[in-house]
Amino acid sequence: MARKKQNKTETFSHDAYIENSGSVVDEKITDTLRKNYMPYAMSVIISRALPEIDGFKPSHRKILYIMYKHGLLNPDRERSKSANVVGETMKLNPHGDQSIYETMVRLTRGNESLLHPYIDSKGNFGKQYSSGMKAAASRYTEVKLEKICNELFRDIDSNTVDFVPNYDNTMKEPVLLPVTFPSVLVNSNTGIAVSMASNVCPFNLAEICETTIALMKNPNHDIISTLKGADFPNGAFMLYDEDELKKIYETGRGSIKLRCKYSYDKSSNCIEITEIPYTTTVEAIINKVVDLVKSGKLREISYIRDETGINGLKIAIDLKRGTDPDKLMQKLYRLTPLQDSYPCNFNILIDGSPKVMGVREILQEWVKFRENCVQRRTEYELAKKKDRLHLLEGLAKILLDIDKAIAIIRETENEDDVVPNLMIGFGIDEIQADYVAEIKLRNINRQYIEKRLKDVEQLKKDIAELEDILKDLSKIHKIIIKELKEVSKNYGMPRKTMFYYQSDVDDETVEDDTPDYSVFIFVSDSGYFKKITPQSLRMSSEQKLKDGDFISQTIESSNTAELIFFSDKAQAYKSKASTFEDTKASVMGDYIPAKLCFDEGESLKTLVATTDYSGFMMFFFENGKVAKVPLSAYETKTNRKKLINAYSDKSPLVSAIFIREDCDILLRTSDSKALVFNTAEILEKSTKNTQGVQVVTLKKNTLASAEIVSPENAVNLEKYRAKSVPCTPKKSDELGEVNQLTL
Repeated sequence: MARKKQNKTETFSHDAYIENSGSVVDEKITDTLRKNYMPYAMSVIISRALPEIDGFKPSHRKILYIMYKHGLLNPDRERSKSANVVGETMKLNPHGDQSIYETMVRLTRGNESLLHPYIDSKGNFGKQYSSGMKAAASRYTEVKLEKICNELFRDIDSNTVDFVPNYDNTMKEPVLLPVTFPSVLVNSNTGIAVSMASNVCPFNLAEICETTIALMKNPNHDIISTLKGADFPNGAFMLYDEDELKKIYETGRGSIKLRCKYSYDKSSNCIEITEIPYTTTVEAIINKVVDLVKSGKLREISYIRDETGINGLKIAIDLKRGTDPDKLMQKLYRLTPLQDSYPCNFNILIDGSPKVMGVREILQEWVKFRENCVQRRTEYELAKKKDRLHLLEGLAKILLDIDKAIAIIRETENEDDVVPNLMIGFGIDEIQADYVAEIKLRNINRQYIEKRLKDVEQLKKDIAELEDILKDLSKIHKIIIKELKEVSKNYGMPRKTMFYYQSDVDDETVEDDTPDYSVFIFVSDSGYFKKITPQSLRMSSEQKLKDGDFISQTIESSNTAELIFFSDKAQAYKSKASTFEDTKASVMGDYIPAKLCFDEGESLKTLVATTDYSGFMMFFFENGKVAKVPLSAYETKTNRKKLINAYSDKSPLVSAIFIREDCDILLRTSDSKALVFNTAEILEKSTKNTQGVQVVTLKKNTLASAEIVSPENAVNLEKYRAKSVPCTPKKSDELGEVNQLTL
């Protein structure tokens, strides 16, 4: 019989795939991204990176549920090897054992990542505050669930949450955990998805429970009155900024400033740091301090070491004689991660959609979630009690004539006919008849039956109460509030993170402790920069330069001076002399365009070093115009590194000269003519990118150079001095009235 030909449009053809492999198909890139990238992005957002309203990501939930199913919440149960838990979790989480173990490590008490750990641990699980202290392999460590997990799994078997099949449909797992407290805000949670992220800081459990209760009673409750601020597991101090806290509470975005806790040991002249910001590590702090000491920015420290041990974290800093420890700590706060910021971004999945919410909205969403859990639990208990009452009502009818029930069973020949005959004999339904038929022979006595029937009245009362709860939302709220109070009482702890206030910071004298000493600054024509001390310069005055390069600027200044680098693209780059290392004349120096990240093709034009921003910048352009701009126009309150429109780009810049006071300037044109004028004759303009004044009227030629007239050459150049000729500017001239200087 001939084989039926397959329909190629309905089935995948392997031969056709091989035949078309390697062929180029025209497709819009937007269509390709939509088909290939968007499903991945949505999977990361929904199923991996962001926490849900129960406070867990899927990876956390799977680990905890597997441990719960294996009895690791039982207080009498011994700890299990971490490797066993990891292996069982792979039934729910189709990932490698190492990634599962790393996730589990963060949930343990030993790692100290969570304010209220979910896993009791034994062995080395590393530390959150140390990047170098790694957890031991899973075969060496042991775990079980902490007591607080009772609040995560309470009534999970009472239909409080939905269950879904695992990835291979061999078992079921919960979509969410029926947590009895807002765990989403109690323990920190960080996740990076595609195009979005989440960063939830931890709060004190007792304060969160109190705030939730207050919000349930009064939706307009002032949150900051009960929720004082974040509470991190490793303590430290938090800046109490009420305005910023209110912003975080309302919008879910903001920043929390943290600083370390320290003490000073006078006998050993040593600062001991015992608590650090949650956002940094011991290694990051030590490495930063070492770098600052090597660069000469910290001269008060003789040695720093990590003394972390069984008693907890400790960083010891040995001080040089005469050092004020409090002033040193103020400097360390500014220069190192000993003071850091925790960025808040409360991005949480609600019904499968990411949403950035403030504390108020998160707690309101949690209350809705918990209302649903309590309602489903109540319905489950109501159904069970109704079923029990139904069975006992059937048993009550048997009580009227037990002998008749026995006779029916004895006289029934077929086993399958026992239940139908009981149904007919007593007028009960199949479920009741089956229950009666299953009663043991020893229990067919009046005492047993009467004892069972005493439960009927209690069941009826319970059913009435459960039905009332389902009808009245306020009673559900009372149940939630009662559970929150129990959680707060059983698991609440004093705050670990204390506060410091803005007034404390304002009272601190913030001094510029940059070492102040004389330096010589050299800039080469090709853009190389050197900062050399006078002592080093006396030892070796011969400058090392590239072939064809030469020193174009020599400036005697201070290590505390601010530097302004003007480029040929009408931009200025700001830095400080102290950020450059002291060097020698025998080295090449720093290449400024690379050091300050100039734009492509941009080169250095001139450098200005200043400590008070006094004086003027004189810009000379090819079209004969000259602009006089006060240097104070380049002073900024913020640490801006790049200033655009630093001068006019209407005509190419010939020269940029810094002058502290008015002086004579010599100009030369491309046709070998010269002009001398005094800068006092040019009006200053506050606008940096002003086009300037037409000093030289040029038709075919251009301005070639400009330089300051030295005192010894002033007499010889007097014949080139310009005469002032008043003129009326054109309407299009935005410079106002000027004096045009002509030859």
